[in-house]
Amino acid sequence: MEFFDKICKYVSDLTTINQSYIALALATSIVILLFSFFKKIGKRTIRKKIEGRKEYVINQAVQIILNILEVVFLLMIWSEYIQSLMTLISVTSAAMTIALRELILNFFCGIYIKMKKPFQVEDRIEVKGIKGDVMNISSLNFEVLEISTKEEHGQSTGVIVTFPNSIVFSEPVRNLNKGFKYVWDELTVKVPMDCDLVKNKQELYKIVNNIEIIKNIPKKMKAQINDINTTNRVYFNKYDPTIYTKIVDNHIELTIRYLMHPKKGRFVESVIWNKILEGYKDKRIDLYMEG
Repeated sequence: MEFFDKICKYVSDLTTINQSYIALALATSIVILLFSFFKKIGKRTIRKKIEGRKEYVINQAVQIILNILEVVFLLMIWSEYIQSLMTLISVTSAAMTIALRELILNFFCGIYIKMKKPFQVEDRIEVKGIKGDVMNISSLNFEVLEISTKEEHGQSTGVIVTFPNSIVFSEPVRNLNKGFKYVWDELTVKVPMDCDLVKNKQELYKIVNNIEIIKNIPKKMKAQINDINTTNRVYFNKYDPTIYTKIVDNHIELTIRYLMHPKKGRFVESVIWNKILEGYKDKRIDLYMEG
């Protein structure tokens, strides 16, 4: 403490700034630097000891605890000056409220997101036409790893988009994982008007019902809907893949409707189309070719 006082006195004599202000600034800087160091050490230790999803969760908890302790220490350092600071704030409160409106709004919206959970980390959401996977939710904003919207089930573009938390009140947020993990997808296959419709539908049912990534989902979906029905009313007539028939101009459209994980849509469609092409080459499926 004596060494600290000597440094403050030396700097005060050198700069002619009041020694108490030097001590305040120096103590504040030391606390901020120390806790920055602790946060980095904490991240590195957790990364070495823990892997997977637990790493993110534990790291977030440690960072929050360190942030709280940092604020406590800073309040202790600034305790003598808080009263005069509050007087200054009361005089300039109107101007500060206008200036900090968005900051305050984002902070309380961050609390709302944490408590009500309209989305969580790893959920796939869409906001203002931007679709992606939630990477991080902080006090003021959340980050989304964007996926391409060129395709219905696009893949990651590698771009990180940051949204202010307040956007959850000003824009609709589509959550593809809320309540249950699976969504309905549809794939349309065109067949000739004069084809054997029954045979084609049977072959398509065989394909979609024998894909491992699809066939176990209906049971899981039923269980999830039974769980969510205690808080939300959700109801589906069918859970197994279904094929709908529609006559369009001079051909027939067979629309396959099935459940899938929203992050695996492109892969699932690719598997189905590969199987359909195999069936077409083996003359088990008739495909309509325009022209």
